[in-house]
Amino acid sequence: AMEFRALFISFSFFAVTCTEPVKFIDCGSVVGKVTAVDITPCPKQPCELRKGQSYSVNVTFSNVASQTSKAVVHGIVAGIPIPFPIPIEDGCKSGIVCPIQKETSYNYVNELPVKPEYPSIKLVVEWELRDDSSKDLFCIKFPVQITS
Repeated sequence: AMEFRALFISFSFFAVTCTEPVKFIDCGSVVGKVTAVDITPCPKQPCELRKGQSYSVNVTFSNVASQTSKAVVHGIVAGIPIPFPIPIEDGCKSGIVCPIQKETSYNYVNELPVKPEYPSIKLVVEWELRDDSSKDLFCIKFPVQITS
């Protein structure tokens, strides 16, 4: 019983320090399957993005094939998509080993820099990773709150 208790304590400690997966909606991944989206740091949802900071975005996806991949990120404000620049658009330089193969699961990892001049608003981030023919390998949307 002693080992069990030690195990239980370490598990509950892990639960506190571990960020919960971000709630996202799929916005048109044709065949790609997104299983998880993690943003760090993001202790509560919607994620609070502080101006002047950079956030790590990790998307786990599978079931697609492509030689290349390119990320396109928008912030959707009042229904209007506004480009959200990220430092590296090439998905093959963002944790993915290309070519992307169908029977493999990938962790796409990138930085989301929040510029100081961004307005303090709630918005939806739309993150697409596109294939050779500019179709979406995946498309996800998640809400964020930009704060100063």
